[in-house]
Amino acid sequence: MNDGAPSPQKSTLPGFLGTLDNGIAKVEAVILATGVLLMAINTVANVVGRFILGESLHFSEELNRILIVMITFAGLGYAARHGRHIRMSAIYDVFPTSVRRWMMILISFVTSVIMFFLCWYSISYIYSVYSSGRVLPTLGFPIYLIYLWVPVGLTVTGIQYFMAGIKNIFSRDVYLSTTVLDGYDEQETEI
Repeated sequence: MNDGAPSPQKSTLPGFLGTLDNGIAKVEAVILATGVLLMAINTVANVVGRFILGESLHFSEELNRILIVMITFAGLGYAARHGRHIRMSAIYDVFPTSVRRWMMILISFVTSVIMFFLCWYSISYIYSVYSSGRVLPTLGFPIYLIYLWVPVGLTVTGIQYFMAGIKNIFSRDVYLSTTVLDGYDEQETEI
């Protein structure tokens, strides 16, 4: 059922921002799908190895650690794109749409700045891990490479919030992201 809302798969932003948004969405989808599938295959292979062959895969835990970091930080941008972030909106919901729209613009841009600051901070942390020369014991993989997903995910999330702020500037409605309108599902069931 299409209620006239824009598709979450296609950006409604014009020009370069829309192209960037669509490109990031495709890359996120591939990263998340690949990460989850690899984690599932790795875990199942480890269980099969342990119970059928009598020996676990020695690298399984380290590989899952890498995949968890990748999925978590790729998922940040995905959550921001789909308006699935946590909201504390008791006060926000009281205001009329025009005030909420300006509040959302402020919230989006401030959150974007925070994400970019955390990105910068994570890069300095990665450099310190790189300088230490630490590697994973089984795979021999440099640990700093695992954490490269952190600034990538924070940058993508910062871009998503920045684009949500832009979307709210040029729209009459209030958007949580470039495609998700603010509001609550009318079919929610209270427990």
